[in-house]
Amino acid sequence: MSPQSIHLPSSEDRLSLSEKEPDSGVQDAVETLSAAEQYQVLRKLDFRLLPFVCFLFVLSFLDRANIGNAKVAGLSADLHLTGTQYSLCAAMFFVSYCLFEVPSNITLKLTSPSKWLPTTMFCWGSVMISMAFVKSFAGLLTARVFLGLTESGLFPGVTFYLCTWYPKAEQAKRIAIFSGASSIAGAFGGLLAFAIEKMDGIGGLAGWSWIFLLEGLLTVAVAIIAYFVIYDYPENATFLTQAERAWLIATLKHDNVGLSKEFQWKFLRQALRDPHSYMMVALFFFVFIPSYAFTLFLPTLIAALGFSASSAQLLSVPPNLAGALFTVLAGMLSDRLRARGPLVLAGTTLALAGYAVLYATAAPGAGYAGTVVAACGIYPTVACILAWTGANVGGEAKRAVVLAMVIGCGNLGGIVSSFIYRPQDSPRYHLGHAVNIGCLCISCVCPFLLGSLNTFVNAGAPSPFRIVISLVAMLDFARFNRKKAAQCARDRISEERMNDFNELGDSSPLYRFVVGHAFRCTTHYLIPCSPVLLDI
Repeated sequence: MSPQSIHLPSSEDRLSLSEKEPDSGVQDAVETLSAAEQYQVLRKLDFRLLPFVCFLFVLSFLDRANIGNAKVAGLSADLHLTGTQYSLCAAMFFVSYCLFEVPSNITLKLTSPSKWLPTTMFCWGSVMISMAFVKSFAGLLTARVFLGLTESGLFPGVTFYLCTWYPKAEQAKRIAIFSGASSIAGAFGGLLAFAIEKMDGIGGLAGWSWIFLLEGLLTVAVAIIAYFVIYDYPENATFLTQAERAWLIATLKHDNVGLSKEFQWKFLRQALRDPHSYMMVALFFFVFIPSYAFTLFLPTLIAALGFSASSAQLLSVPPNLAGALFTVLAGMLSDRLRARGPLVLAGTTLALAGYAVLYATAAPGAGYAGTVVAACGIYPTVACILAWTGANVGGEAKRAVVLAMVIGCGNLGGIVSSFIYRPQDSPRYHLGHAVNIGCLCISCVCPFLLGSLNTFVNAGAPSPFRIVISLVAMLDFARFNRKKAAQCARDRISEERMNDFNELGDSSPLYRFVVGHAFRCTTHYLIPCSPVLLDI
């Protein structure tokens, strides 16, 4: 990736670490920071932030999804689970997980990432350790409820955290790398479960108990380390020079047109009243159902194709690795093209093809190929939706709430995922595959309309030309951008007045949504008279 120069606002709009004007020396450094030096700042962020938060998410996803590996290793038989009891245990995780995501992100904003994220991690690691010693359905169900509660802070918290460090144009690839860690977790989880399962009987514990115990102990150990290695925000980034910090803070301020960073309850109300929040919630919900079903039941689906239980653990690795690779590639392409919606459409279409193969064939080879194709489509889609959401919410407090809403409410789809692959449907699992295909179709075909777009469809647009959700979002965001540009031109609003609108969030006339066209194009990013240009 070649370095790109990011134009900055006038000197009067820049802030130093103390939220005051920087001294002339730092100001001069900010003015003269070359494209290569700007690129190096982003590389420093990548090196210092991304590896560790990705590792945290790998552990998070291992701990939530290892119940699928434990099932194959004998969990259901040892706990005498019958009927839908296993599905209930898998589903109850999401009840508490979804309820506490918004409060968790508010707490993160009120405290600090270096305190809140390790604390939640230590708590869920402790719960995971306790799961190794459950003896009944009731014990497992209770543990899963508390696991969801304690894990609720990590995914939305880190997604928000990355959005506070990177400019919009650089967010998608980083969120894709972070989100792709879930695929790595799926691959690593299969290998780890295959190895740990061999410890069956050691210390009087079953193989599935050792899966919970060892992965929980690893989480607790990393949580303790996390207290000392997580940075809070750019203002206290000691690994950057003073000039680099000033450039990054000024760039982020310019990127958000000077919107307030403080938490106020009115920003929570803004998030809850914004129809775009619910549009992205709906999109994420229908994509997450097949996504989590894939993670939760992949070993089961592979075993149903005729492979042994131990082979199924190992064969779950390639689909997850392929999904991780496509997620990173999609994030890089998304940032390069300044496109989000088209990649969401491409991902859902690819996932549809994979699930169609799984539904239509009983051949082991073809069915296994279908799992690889589905992974390559569904994992990148999740990352692109999150990047799209984070880039289109103005103000840190509102962004924290909206991301938690999208991830929290969207994760309710995990409850549905837990029940669609029923034991009585084995080995073809037609019901589960059909539900996933339906959800992906809903993600493509618009089930609801926004604002002025109601008239178009209600007037009788033929079914094949129904607007897809992603297209609805792109058109609606573009419509708002045009209205704001017209207001700025009419009322002569320039970026010198950004402080007048710093508490309006993305309602500010200076704020522009990331649209995500299918073709590369250039538009004014702030206002018609601004020299700042950004591909969207």
